[in-house]
Amino acid sequence: MGLAFALRGGREGWMRTVLTAVGVGLGVALLLLTTAVPGALANRDERELARSEVLASDAEYGGGTLLMGNVDTEYEGTMVRGRLLRPEGPGAPLPPGLDAFPKPGEMVVSPALADRLDDGDADLLRERLDYGIAGTVADTGLSDPGELVYYAGSDAIEAADVNVSRIAAFGDDGDGGGMDPVLLLLAMIVFVALLMPVAVFLIAAVRFGGDRRDRRLAALRLVGADGHAVRRIAAGEALAGALLGLVVGAGLFLAGRQLAGAVSVYGMSVFTSDLNPSPALALLVAAAVPAAAVGVTLLALRGVVIEPLGVVRSARPRRRRIWWRLLLPALGLGLLAPMMGRGEDAGAFPEWQVIGGTVLLLTGITALLPWLVEAVVARLGRGPTSWQLAVRRLQLSSGTAARLVNGIAVAVAGAIALQMVFAGVEDDYSRPTGNDTSRYQLGIYVDAGQDLRVGDRVATAEGVRETVSRITVEVADTARDPENFATLTVGSCAKLRTLAKLPDCRDGDVFRLTDTYGSADVRRMIADGDPLYLNPSYEGMPGKALAWTPPAGTRPAKALRDGDGNLYDGIISTPGAVPDVHDSGVFNAWVDVRLDPAVPDAAERVRNVVDGLDPLLSVHTLSSEVVEEDFAGIRTGLAVGAACVLVLIGSSLLVGQLEQLRERRKLLSSLVAFGTRRSTLSLSVLWQTAIPVALGMTLSMGFGLVLGTVLLRMTATPVAVDWTSVLLMAGAGAGVVAAVTALSMPLLIRLMRPDGLRTE
Repeated sequence: MGLAFALRGGREGWMRTVLTAVGVGLGVALLLLTTAVPGALANRDERELARSEVLASDAEYGGGTLLMGNVDTEYEGTMVRGRLLRPEGPGAPLPPGLDAFPKPGEMVVSPALADRLDDGDADLLRERLDYGIAGTVADTGLSDPGELVYYAGSDAIEAADVNVSRIAAFGDDGDGGGMDPVLLLLAMIVFVALLMPVAVFLIAAVRFGGDRRDRRLAALRLVGADGHAVRRIAAGEALAGALLGLVVGAGLFLAGRQLAGAVSVYGMSVFTSDLNPSPALALLVAAAVPAAAVGVTLLALRGVVIEPLGVVRSARPRRRRIWWRLLLPALGLGLLAPMMGRGEDAGAFPEWQVIGGTVLLLTGITALLPWLVEAVVARLGRGPTSWQLAVRRLQLSSGTAARLVNGIAVAVAGAIALQMVFAGVEDDYSRPTGNDTSRYQLGIYVDAGQDLRVGDRVATAEGVRETVSRITVEVADTARDPENFATLTVGSCAKLRTLAKLPDCRDGDVFRLTDTYGSADVRRMIADGDPLYLNPSYEGMPGKALAWTPPAGTRPAKALRDGDGNLYDGIISTPGAVPDVHDSGVFNAWVDVRLDPAVPDAAERVRNVVDGLDPLLSVHTLSSEVVEEDFAGIRTGLAVGAACVLVLIGSSLLVGQLEQLRERRKLLSSLVAFGTRRSTLSLSVLWQTAIPVALGMTLSMGFGLVLGTVLLRMTATPVAVDWTSVLLMAGAGAGVVAAVTALSMPLLIRLMRPDGLRTE
């Protein structure tokens, strides 16, 4: 009978069922996506490992090796993975995704790169990748469908070239060890914080239409059904909506799955074939959602007395008790508290204890919010008509309003806690590079054997304002097999000031760096007044041994630290004080490039110039800090998951809001018929949303700060609160609710028409 009411109960019945199915379906789709993500990431890692290079030893050299040059580049902020290939025999290993080696002057490209090259605005990229396209890289050779990859044939690279390796095979075991305990803790909290709002919305969705259902059940009691029967009927009706929601959710997931390859979120995409939910987890979702729908319905009816003459809940409800609501977060804190300080010795955090404690703490929000809303609105009264209508409505059904806000409150609390932890441990997983990105935007690394005058060529490129070079060479006290040696760095005064604190500087000055390892030997080498030798010779390693005598006015300078925290050492000099080091056997150089912001494609033009000189040269976009890969991956995963949850939050809230307005159609039409202004009713709806949202955001801020503080204590990190970020997150949650309320206004206006009084 409950199934019949849901599916054949007239317009009201199927409308309620459809709304429930849509709300449940959105949650099911996200749950199915969650079950598919681990497999998709595992497949991605497998493809990454399959194309990793296994270097050849000297004994393996022969017909079964491959010379591979790393020619990675960047285009419009997106990394392009490039490799030059030169097989050294018929048995050379073929990279995954290729059917055959491209010939010299040809390349095999990924589908995404082929599309980018076909773009009419990609002239500079086509100029850089000036090869004929001979084929397409298969999916097995790509990490994701949006990756830009090319393999080009070359007969010019040699094993001795910089960035060229001799490859014996592709594929690595990938045994990188376990994840850092703090990062694993972050991953677990991200998992809980993203899935908790989904569970809350599912529970709210299965209770759509609860008031009308209870009135209908009262009518059934009038014709002879007993209390147990009406509860079974209600359970059957909820089961119908949940089962239909499973179908809707599966359909939404399959439709979204087909679009997965074409959608990129924060630079990440997945192959459609990778998004296969785990069968065991999919079955768990299929069983848990209907079971939860029935369980929540029966639990909700425990506090309702359905009699033949009506529903007792329509009278003033009994005040909610608070003691058991406080017990949930207290138990959560009890589980998390024993792990405080464990991060000091990199101790492991028990997974189920972390997840259980976090779930209990966040569940406390959903338990306390209805009590808080009821307690506050009971004390509200005087105000304009719209305010009184809203307050009275909340006083009669505060639980419904709280259920709509519960999900967003849980999401905001989790986001605040994660923001605190990410901000607290960020310094442990990132380091400053020391690069002045406001002055220089690109860096070019030049190794021995490459064109050391690349800075002069780059300076002529369109959009380049300035280039500053730093050249490093070994200097020693004897020409052959020296006992004392140091590093000589040659650059302009502007560049030298990034290496040391200089009193003053002009071309022709030389400085010895102090307070560093070996600084005493450097002082002794210069004090002797004897000539020093650039690039000395060692046994089996002949060098240029270019003689150079430091000027008598060499001064000390305090060394600065580089991006890794190490002190620069040795001798630093301006070009005017040393011989032409370009011919001395320089082992590396670094060129900083300052771009003209008025030329939007200046960086691409620089890369094209460098590629024309030597494609094996490395051009880097300078950054102020470097972030550890695992930490960045978890942060990106949070951003991607948060984007999906925000879509669910907005969609589910909109469905819930529309359901609430539909339930009150006759009331709204009656008020308009009696002369109530439409603007007054619209404001009352806004107040009914604003009051629970304000209380929910306040509660979520408190719980988020508590959870964030506990997690920081667990990682042995000092507790600090960025109130700006906290308020922004609470504001973002309130903004989602405000946007949903605005989208529901057209339906509200339509429901206030007189024809809403019609009944059957």
